[in-house]
Amino acid sequence: MEPIRILLADDHALFRRGLSTLFAKERGFEVIGEAGDGNEAFQKAQELLPDIVLMDIYMPGCDGLAATQRIKKLLPEVKVVILTVSEDDKNLFEAIKCGAHGYLLKKLEPRDLFEMLRGVFRGEAPISRATATKILHEFAKQGQKSPAEIAEEALSAREQEVLKLISTGLTNKEIANRLGITENTVKNHLKNILAKLHLQNRVQAAAFALQRKLSDHF
Repeated sequence: MEPIRILLADDHALFRRGLSTLFAKERGFEVIGEAGDGNEAFQKAQELLPDIVLMDIYMPGCDGLAATQRIKKLLPEVKVVILTVSEDDKNLFEAIKCGAHGYLLKKLEPRDLFEMLRGVFRGEAPISRATATKILHEFAKQGQKSPAEIAEEALSAREQEVLKLISTGLTNKEIANRLGITENTVKNHLKNILAKLHLQNRVQAAAFALQRKLSDHF
């Protein structure tokens, strides 16, 4: 099996070297490049096409949030995971809006980091209910419709089933087995869900389901 190809974007060279050393010791990962700011991360992402960009927020010039938005617009298949010291809710909200597939803190244990990244690579949405609640409060400020209204108006019954299972952390394959459909059908349902709810990725879909407690309406 091919290793998960990682691009590290952080303005602290020593931190990047430390991460590179950790990844070199962990089976299934390969650091294919490093960047010291958002502009360089954007350029390297185009050149190297990594599976995952591990992105800091606070960097000179172009910060990590702006770089994430640029990468996701040009390279939607590349997954971006924020790795930061910031516990500021505003940064969390902006990262999800920019298309980030995860938001991790640098105080994370290495084994947890590896597991989270493997989950992101598999297409899972590792998001806690606490994080989901924070995003719910932010979305609520925007005056959006209630969960029941959005779900009833936008999603079919099958799409609601798929969304509920996504929110529990199941992979596409596991959802397919649970519902007795093909994995490609699950992918098509997810594509439709994202389009109808104006969401960018699986993380946002899981957040939508968790934060609005849509499971109560399935």
